Amino acid sequence: MLGKLQIIKNAEDLVTSHEQTRAGFIEAALAKNVKAQPYIEQAKTLKSIASQAKTPIELLNITEIQNSLLTASGLSDKSLKYFTDDDKSEAIKKMITEFLEPAGVNFVDELVYRFLLIKGDTLGGSMRNYVGTIAQMKLIRKLMSLISMQEMSFMILFKDDKKKNKWQVFDYESVFSKADEIAAIQWNNTVGSRLLFFNATIPLVKNNIDICLYQGNTEDFDSGNIIKADDKAIMFGELKGGIDPAGADEHWKTGNSALERIREAFSKYAIKTSFIAAAIEKKMATEIYMQLQEGTLSNAANLTVDGQLTAYCNWMINL
Repeated sequence: MLGKLQIIKNAEDLVTSHEQTRAGFIEAALAKNVKAQPYIEQAKTLKSIASQAKTPIELLNITEIQNSLLTASGLSDKSLKYFTDDDKSEAIKKMITEFLEPAGVNFVDELVYRFLLIKGDTLGGSMRNYVGTIAQMKLIRKLMSLISMQEMSFMILFKDDKKKNKWQVFDYESVFSKADEIAAIQWNNTVGSRLLFFNATIPLVKNNIDICLYQGNTEDFDSGNIIKADDKAIMFGELKGGIDPAGADEHWKTGNSALERIREAFSKYAIKTSFIAAAIEKKMATEIYMQLQEGTLSNAANLTVDGQLTAYCNWMINL
């Protein structure tokens, strides 16, 4: 079995290299470009339709672009439920008066720029969430590859089926492309049945935990109600997918504090804890390695190092 001491021989092994950081940024940029495509297409369509207007005020008469005008006015989709039709019209008119009319003959371009500016904020928010999703997908795919290679039986629970507790049997190849839809995984190792799920608020801790490993079968999961069974908990982990070195220390501080609360809350149980991150700097690597040596932290891994991710997932599978 791949163990943490075989893979992580010193603190330096945990540090994210310059090459790994660069690769992570490139991966994030490519993902952002893909996610931006729908907004760019909308902006092109907006420009084509808005170009029918000879003056900015005429934009109010083009029904198809009213929602886009609201976006360009700076109103988010969430805020619109608090606005009456008159409020919406007033917001658009103010945008036209203050920004589009001063732009003169270039008012359509100004409209498109403002539309993209607001959509860019939306994209930034969704990308921050997407970073966490990507990290979770990497973990799931590695876990599934190992389970498949070891010919362990397993079942999958998709997010849409969680309330019904409807588990399904899938092969590794079929489930690979659906990693972002997975809520939980069940498998059987030599010790018993294991349940892995993500982003759950554990009552005893009263906090959301990224990685949750419990003993039990699919019926025990009970649509997520297993979180109330403290004696079934095996391991909790913090997963940080951000690649920016500037945020690494803060991720470790928040993650380490969360793990300390978990260990304190589950002091009556033989709980294990782990930390896995994409961005690990020298100082935090030293602290993580020290905790590993002391046994405070049960396991850790750098998400960008395939050998460490493999060892981490193999360790988790066999707990």
